[in-house]
Amino acid sequence: MKFAESPVLAPPLPSWRARAVLVLLSGALVALGGRAFYLQGLNREFLQAKGESRYSRVLEIPALRGRILDRNGEALAISTPVKSIWAIPEDVALAAGDLEQLAAALELPRAEVRRRLGGTERDFVFLRRQVPPELADRVQALGVPGLYQSTEYRRYYPGGEATAHLLGFTSVDEKGQEGIELAYEKRLAGHPGTRRVIKDRRGQVVEDLEGARPAQHGQDVVLALDSRIQSIAFGQLKAAVARNRARAGGVVVLDAVTGELLAAANLPTYNPNNRSGLTGAALRNRALVDTFEPGSTLKPITVAAALEAHRVSPRTAIQTAPGTLAIGSATIRDVHRSGVLTVAEVLQKSSNVGAAKIALMLPPALMWEIFEGVGFGREPELGFPGEASGRLRPYKTWKPIEQATMSYGHGISVSLLQLARAYTIFARDGVLLPVSLEKRAAPPAGQPVVEPGTARAVRSMLELAVQPGGTGPRAQIMGYRVAGKTGTAHKQENGAYAADKYVSSFVGLAPASNPRLVVAVMIDEPSAGEHFGGTVAAPVFAAVMAGALRILGVPPDAPMRPIELPPSGADIPEESV
Repeated sequence: MKFAESPVLAPPLPSWRARAVLVLLSGALVALGGRAFYLQGLNREFLQAKGESRYSRVLEIPALRGRILDRNGEALAISTPVKSIWAIPEDVALAAGDLEQLAAALELPRAEVRRRLGGTERDFVFLRRQVPPELADRVQALGVPGLYQSTEYRRYYPGGEATAHLLGFTSVDEKGQEGIELAYEKRLAGHPGTRRVIKDRRGQVVEDLEGARPAQHGQDVVLALDSRIQSIAFGQLKAAVARNRARAGGVVVLDAVTGELLAAANLPTYNPNNRSGLTGAALRNRALVDTFEPGSTLKPITVAAALEAHRVSPRTAIQTAPGTLAIGSATIRDVHRSGVLTVAEVLQKSSNVGAAKIALMLPPALMWEIFEGVGFGREPELGFPGEASGRLRPYKTWKPIEQATMSYGHGISVSLLQLARAYTIFARDGVLLPVSLEKRAAPPAGQPVVEPGTARAVRSMLELAVQPGGTGPRAQIMGYRVAGKTGTAHKQENGAYAADKYVSSFVGLAPASNPRLVVAVMIDEPSAGEHFGGTVAAPVFAAVMAGALRILGVPPDAPMRPIELPPSGADIPEESV
């Protein structure tokens, strides 16, 4: 190789390349410096949060849910501390045979425990929530690494089945799901607090930091309910449903002075403390959310409308012979032919023909106004989830046969609560009382519906209905004057009335001289041979009313002599259906 061709003597690289490299390096240095300034100066919180997330946690301090109390301070729903068992799956070390012992202590199938601990992609898993202390102690005694316990609260209902439908229940996280628990969720739940701590990788608290915010516990709710009266209502309803082999039933007890709901019992029911196997049929509060055709219990409302319009008086004669009334192609019938009856006797004997003739004396608008005025066709504004409004069609669509059948409770639907509330106009001299779930400090004003004289006249007629010669003598109570009305209605099925399925009811008030309570009873599909309200529902009314009056210390207003009730199978007047 010639000397002139040596690489050492080759021409140097172009100068622009060196400058370009210098510019690139300088730009990279500026970018790194800018990024460092942005992260450490302008976006410092981001890095700090990322760092703290590795060790710092904000724990929620649960708020203690408020209690639900009855009017006398008895606890109906309380929250009790319980343990929950949780684990960090990757830290759980089970020796041979430990899985079997752990599953037995947790009272879970071994396969289920293995499945829950098998999710290594998760760093937290509940094994059992809200367990009794003895179960938590058995698990802790095993000493399995990676298992931990935390304190939670579980809702407990001392009244069990008797108050289940009214109180409802909460979820596992103590959120209201049904009934009072749902209706008063905001007041009962409170607001959880927070606590900032430092945790190690095993989830154990190493240090408490500043800035804790205490929990605001939920408020107590004091209901109008009287647990003693509720117990009587539930017990009597349960016995009646069993005795009559009925499908379901309900009882409502209202304070006729304050409008407070003192009791609301339902069957079928469930145990809110153990809801395994709970079905929709058992869950419904039939007394408040279900509707039915009330039958003859609506006749007093029809008579009140006619008295208010001055179309009849209690002594006005109504010809009910021959026991039938043809309206177009339809025929209304009475069970027993009675001939001429006074308006008072129409209620006493529960004549459909008589009630229909009275209704047809009224303009549809006036009859609708009274029906709507006592609360039919609109929600009672109780504040209970799902409360029924019932069905009351606009009067402009009524045909004569529809107006006639509504007079005795067909073609209209109401809830048991609505029916009981409607009878407060007879207890309070024409004033409809608003109903309350909560205990009231003083009686409310109420809404006038009919004149006091009209209400008192109907109340006197209702006293006749429970005396010998009426349809409800089994509603009598020793020492008290009772006013009330029986009801029996065929059930609708597939768009027609079923021939052998009935709803039996009774609504009444006592003492009739100065009413203190209104009690409404409904028995759905009795199938033990009897189906009339005077036989099936009236005895339940008498037992519940008598017990409630004694509990409240209401003085008698009638002689304290034994009531002679007609024997079973006796020939007593039966309401027409």
